Amino acid sequence: MTAPRIGIGGIHIECSTFTAHRTGDDDFTVRHGPFAFARGDATWVPLVHARAVPGGPVHPATYHRLKAELIGRIHAAAPLDGVVLDIHGAMHVPGYDDVETDLAAAVRRAAGPSCLISAATDLHGSVTASLVREVDLITAHRLAPHEDEEQTRERAARVLLDCLRRGVRPVRAWVRVPVLLPGEKTSTRDEPARGLWGSLASVEQVPGVLDAAVWVGYAWADEPRSSAAVVVTGEDESVVRAQAERLAQRFWAARAEFAFAGPTGTADEAIEAAARATERPFVISDSGDNPTAGGAGDVPYLLDRLLRRDSFRSAIYAAITDPAAVRACTSVGSEVEVSLGGRLDPRYGDPLRVTGRVLALVDDDAVLDCGGVRVIVTSRRKPFHRIADFTRLGLDPTTADLVVVKIGYLEPELHALARGWMIALTPGAVDQDLVRLGHRRLTRPLYPFDPDMPPPDLTARTWTGR
Repeated sequence: MTAPRIGIGGIHIECSTFTAHRTGDDDFTVRHGPFAFARGDATWVPLVHARAVPGGPVHPATYHRLKAELIGRIHAAAPLDGVVLDIHGAMHVPGYDDVETDLAAAVRRAAGPSCLISAATDLHGSVTASLVREVDLITAHRLAPHEDEEQTRERAARVLLDCLRRGVRPVRAWVRVPVLLPGEKTSTRDEPARGLWGSLASVEQVPGVLDAAVWVGYAWADEPRSSAAVVVTGEDESVVRAQAERLAQRFWAARAEFAFAGPTGTADEAIEAAARATERPFVISDSGDNPTAGGAGDVPYLLDRLLRRDSFRSAIYAAITDPAAVRACTSVGSEVEVSLGGRLDPRYGDPLRVTGRVLALVDDDAVLDCGGVRVIVTSRRKPFHRIADFTRLGLDPTTADLVVVKIGYLEPELHALARGWMIALTPGAVDQDLVRLGHRRLTRPLYPFDPDMPPPDLTARTWTGR
């Protein structure tokens, strides 16, 4: 066959329904290419790819605009033999309970029934039968933290190309696993997640199997679809069904073994542990307001408690989102009195009044020295995952006594930095205490909300090629 024409695009974000923050046009970075794979076995057609830092629900107008642009570009690029659809699996738009299915169905209508659609997703997505029915292939990350994000997209494209070359219309076997756990309990650094996700490469080597994927589900969306899931894709219906059911049984059997990826405690207990630590730096995860899981990023709860202590020679707090406070920092060396946070999501804490000296102004960010605690204040919600995120602001986290980051499990560079660490179980839109958040719309029974639920039916549903 001639080189197939494959479009690449999607809308990628995970959304907490427990935050007052709303994700709009300005929150998305929109690319129109090039973001093709460096390989000559296909003609890669850039469509549109919109991505945002996890946050609150997406404004319907924003979603409709991005969706319309993606569909318009698919029509303009026709005919396409395939589409690599890069999505998260946990986007929320008011009025939709499964918005990725709405998007995939629109892509299907635009691309036509003969076009193969291969979806690359985050393992923290909530993948439904409806979504699996709309696409031909679907896969997910196999590592958390997601060090394999590029490899996941590459795998989605590679399997798609293989199917196009051989004229294969894949069979998909899907199982809903009625378990919903936070990502901080399912890091693939630790068992049982390490073994479960680590086994997927061997599953895809089974004759008749093309790909295998397991999703944790997204714990901070109060939606009926929120749960774990398994999909095995291949050419032999009996084989993919058996492999999907086996993976689902493994997940269900291990449900009570999943534990937090590190020591946990209240904010005060985490600060006390850092004060006692003999090796530095100590790292605290301010987990309830983690913007990379959907938190607003401006809850000052832990910062308030930290500033009450006088236990650290040097500490870094990364970060709190407050564009008004950044604007008030007009010059390096000046003393300012500002209110921090409590605006994007005031339900979890009032603005915190602080006095500090401006240490740095870089782009749209500021660093305040508040009695030895260097507080990073940002104009936009953003992650602090890498050492370079600190050094660009003139801060060296390797020399600090304490580094507090609004995060859950530690990303690789922070994990290597920490000489001790603790997950602070703080309040916020991504609170680790799921029961405390108050879900009302989940499909029940669901573990751990219903710990004594009977064994579920883990029979796979299958769809054959169109």
